Amino acid sequence: MSTAKRRDFLKTISAAAVVSAGGFTPLIARAAEFTLRLANNLPTSHPLNIRLKEMADRIKTESKGRVEVQIFPSSQLGSDTDTLSQIRSGAVDFFTLSPLILGTFVPAAQITGVGFAFKSYDQVWPALDGDLGAYVRNKIEATPLFAFEKIWDGGFRQVTTSTKAIVKPEDFQGMKLRVPPSPLWTSMFRAFGASPTSINFSETYSALQTRVVEGQENPLSIIFTAKLYEVQKFCSLTNHMWDGFWLLGNKQSFARLPKDLQDIVRRAANEAAVKQRADVRSLEGEVRQRLEAAKMQFNTVDAQPFRAKLAAGKFYDEWKKKFGPEEWAILEKYSGRLG
Repeated sequence: MSTAKRRDFLKTISAAAVVSAGGFTPLIARAAEFTLRLANNLPTSHPLNIRLKEMADRIKTESKGRVEVQIFPSSQLGSDTDTLSQIRSGAVDFFTLSPLILGTFVPAAQITGVGFAFKSYDQVWPALDGDLGAYVRNKIEATPLFAFEKIWDGGFRQVTTSTKAIVKPEDFQGMKLRVPPSPLWTSMFRAFGASPTSINFSETYSALQTRVVEGQENPLSIIFTAKLYEVQKFCSLTNHMWDGFWLLGNKQSFARLPKDLQDIVRRAANEAAVKQRADVRSLEGEVRQRLEAAKMQFNTVDAQPFRAKLAAGKFYDEWKKKFGPEEWAILEKYSGRLG
């Protein structure tokens, strides 16, 4: 993505950030033969929603109006937990969800979020487009759900706080930290001595604003588009885990589409995911500049003491037992040895 295009894209997400959730009007199905509901928990300004809208338009065009995808961003249909139940029942057709939150239903899914496992995207994409991603998708297939082949990018996650910067593991001691509802997240931050609290994303801003918690962790793109900088002062670049979004589908719902329409949806979804990955990575530096302009203070963190703390506390040993040695070997094929 060129500098000019990045600036144009940043303007797009900045403009979209001021649109209310109600302003992202779903496509109204009239003549469509198949109407599909797609939910997510992100603001309309996030690159994921921008590319999902392009995907929906492409599906409508290529299917000659036979398939229409209605998009419901910003947790309009309920919390992550609520929407996961809805897609399992078929009330929602598609849902983009973090592998770690999906882990509450498909435990193996959260293996891609093991703390400090991936050092860079050079490890992430070979793993997720390779054997590790295939392993997770196979586990999802054993449920009423399936996942499209290409996972969407959430980015490497960073820690923000209202009280102090995180420089070393001991800085987490006693900190009340918002985490998503995931055992792996809770386990990792407890290993650092923090007091993690599981809060759905839709409630995170208010929890930070009212000081129910003093910090949270998310990729820079979400910190920016969700305006978390308004209620947080420090951003510590921990890169403590990579996170993404599986585009999940209800198998029975998808099976109702004829094969040619399934192919259109699958192709559009996977190609949109690859474009969104490039968006997130290209925008990261400029998003940081925007956050710094909003008076957020940044510091870079040395990951090694944090990995050592997790290893000494048997975090890696514990999760190796939970996932199993064969699954752990697939992870370490890409991450290198952990623990």
